[in-house]
Amino acid sequence: MRKIILQMSVSLDGYFEGPGREIDWHLVDEELHRHMNERLRTMGGFLSGRVTHELMAGYWPTADADPESGPVVAEFAGIWRDMPKFVYSRTLEHADWNTTIVRDVVAEEVMALKARPGGDLVLGGADLAASFLRLGLVDEYRIYVHPVVLGRGRPVFPDADTLTALRLTGTQAFGNGVVLLQYERADADV
Repeated sequence: MRKIILQMSVSLDGYFEGPGREIDWHLVDEELHRHMNERLRTMGGFLSGRVTHELMAGYWPTADADPESGPVVAEFAGIWRDMPKFVYSRTLEHADWNTTIVRDVVAEEVMALKARPGGDLVLGGADLAASFLRLGLVDEYRIYVHPVVLGRGRPVFPDADTLTALRLTGTQAFGNGVVLLQYERADADV
């Protein structure tokens, strides 16, 4: 069965965006972007909320047509366009680029999606992630910790009344100071 992988960039103090919704502090250089391309090209689909999808759709469909784009950016543009995308939104009426609109996060429907053949599913966007976390649908966490303290902003993880035990499965440090922390649920089959 495919896994749901929560992949997010965060500040050292746990925020995915600053108090004004800014993400310009993300340190994505060529090394990190190449790493993400390698990881994401093997996925079976991207799961996102409307805001994240619209942010991505506003740039990536034609990013490789920009003569200023380097090869790593151009490569990701192709990955993004070709990848099946599932956008969870109650308001979005239409989406292009191999995108399916899903109205609600329903555990049984997500489990059916996981049961389909193909690569794992990468989950992005904190609001959608909160819904998946509440339902216990996240199997793996790939948290990219950026070497910055924001002091305030929107936290990645919502307040919760339950403890989720995790097992560290890997780490990787990048030249720009970003560190990947990779975990899976402790109750997952080893």
